[in-house]
Amino acid sequence: MAMSRGEILEQVQEVMIDALGVDDDEVAPEATLMGDLGAESIDFLDIVFRLEKAFGIKIPREELFPAENLMNDSEFIHNGKLTEKGLAELRDKMPHTDITEFEKDPDINKLGDLFTVNAIVNYVENKLNAA
Repeated sequence: MAMSRGEILEQVQEVMIDALGVDDDEVAPEATLMGDLGAESIDFLDIVFRLEKAFGIKIPREELFPAENLMNDSEFIHNGKLTEKGLAELRDKMPHTDITEFEKDPDINKLGDLFTVNAIVNYVENKLNAA
């Protein structure tokens, strides 16, 4: 049976609460995983594992959190900012994420702000609809 967006959001919020030990009122759709919820890179593995278990889906880590691959390619970064090629790659790898604001100042230090609760909900929703 298909899940509604609201049901997916509730389940994602539960995953974040369990994985990060945060209060439920902190896990708003616009909350960033790193900035607002205090996630660290090691937490991303736990989040992926918990999402897979909660939704019965397989999530390649680089599919949900592809920024690491971008950071290792000099074609995609110049002077601490993503290049046009890097932005195109980001759009391609993260169709579940709205990068409109980030594109205005594609500072690599702000990449973490793209990982929001809402982006994860979008990702899971796309994954479930594709199944």
